[in-house]
Amino acid sequence: MMTGLPHTILIIFITILTSIAAWQHRNIMNRLIFNISAIKHGQYDRFLTHGFIHNDGVHLFFNMFTLYFFGRSIEWFFRDYLNGLGFVLFYCSAVIVAAIPGYLHNRSLNSYRSLGASGAVNAVLFSAILFDPWGMIYIYFIPIPAIIFGTIYLCYSMHAIHSGHSPLIDHRAHIAGAVYGFLFPLLLAPSLGAAFFYKFIDTPLF
Repeated sequence: MMTGLPHTILIIFITILTSIAAWQHRNIMNRLIFNISAIKHGQYDRFLTHGFIHNDGVHLFFNMFTLYFFGRSIEWFFRDYLNGLGFVLFYCSAVIVAAIPGYLHNRSLNSYRSLGASGAVNAVLFSAILFDPWGMIYIYFIPIPAIIFGTIYLCYSMHAIHSGHSPLIDHRAHIAGAVYGFLFPLLLAPSLGAAFFYKFIDTPLF
């Protein structure tokens, strides 16, 4: 498996630069952020641009840290598509798709705003789970199988939506990104479904 691939690094680099620029210049932040009112006035590019700015350094760090480790582990697969730009298409489309549920749910709230790459990063994470369900994810240095972490994460996100917990976090984007990230490679290569199944039942836990 190829690692350290350039498109993941390129996306991280662009996101860091854009986020810093948005912190320093409020007009950039206001132009790129996901804004229901602006979208209703035809600024549909915000479905994409909001994924390249972040609220603060912690928000940016955790998203880019996750993207770095999981993006480079799956980028090899997407290189066979769109003249080598398949991963870029996958990531950017994940930013857009992850924003749709939040837009539909909040479309009557003209003041609603959102930003960050969490939905797309979740798409990358769950694509990695598709390829290696029993790979280890380290949470505070504690190893957790990816498929178990993903299941717990989705359950928490769904609970948060229904309970209203953490209302400032777009849990709908997290779920949409996760589902999209798992399904998108399957649309490109349906045989991955069987490969995932055999890896899943070949559990190292028992």
